[in-house]
Amino acid sequence: MNENSFKSGFVSIIGRPNVGKSTLLNAIIGEKIVITSDKPQTTRNRIQGIHNIPSGQIVFIDTPGIHIGRSRLNKSMVDVARSAISGVDLLLLVVEANSRADADFVNDILKRVTIPVVLVLNKIDLLADKNQVLKKIADWAVLHPFKEIVPISAGRNDGVEHLVTVISGYLPEGPAMFPDDILTDMPEKFIVAEMIREKVFRLTRDEIPYSTAVVVESFIERENGVIAISAAIMLERATQKGIVIGHRGEMLKKIGSQARQDIERLLDTRIFLELFVKVVDNWSERPSKLRELGYE
Repeated sequence: MNENSFKSGFVSIIGRPNVGKSTLLNAIIGEKIVITSDKPQTTRNRIQGIHNIPSGQIVFIDTPGIHIGRSRLNKSMVDVARSAISGVDLLLLVVEANSRADADFVNDILKRVTIPVVLVLNKIDLLADKNQVLKKIADWAVLHPFKEIVPISAGRNDGVEHLVTVISGYLPEGPAMFPDDILTDMPEKFIVAEMIREKVFRLTRDEIPYSTAVVVESFIERENGVIAISAAIMLERATQKGIVIGHRGEMLKKIGSQARQDIERLLDTRIFLELFVKVVDNWSERPSKLRELGYE
């Protein structure tokens, strides 16, 4: 193959919850297209991020964390993650640098995988020194014939550029699959809803469970260029409503203010954001509601 030829391919980012998959994708793309938080299962959908390099185009697929799914929503998320293992050109298996090398997990995920797999050892800043990094690399290396093991810290953007170079070496020759001026194939309304959901998670901390959804109910560009967005924060229990609204509406105002700032950066225009809260009992176990929200 001509080294100067254009290459393109699909790369899935997989791993357990909270290992930094979405943070890694945002770091590579250079923009916030995927929400992050310290709550497990923040990412629920198969999200594509598009990264152009001088000699090619990489289409990344960010996935929910692979875990034991108990609720219907959980099981749907795991199905999404596992489906992303097939039909791609390269897998990035992301693990935390300070976690133990888990043979059972690797065997479960990779036992039938025939495509190249690169292990990404993330959060190396949690380790004391280079010797610990080298030891962790050695521990993981015996579990699978990984093509490479790349230590990084996605949160600090350390080693990310080198990882992109490694990835590009495994791309097949082929044309660009997307125009070079877009970062994701996800609709703007989807990303807006995700940005609002992130603020709910970050600001309410452990008081609100992950089974919270956001639905953008209207998205209208006015003549003056301002985009008016109305969105519903959907909860499962009435007792959660007061937490999201807060005393005299203060929490809801804070969620809206922080989300609006992110959305304005994304859309590069002024935003009028209206938020309201509604309760849909046990929505995460309802097949019709999961389909409506795009989770099944």
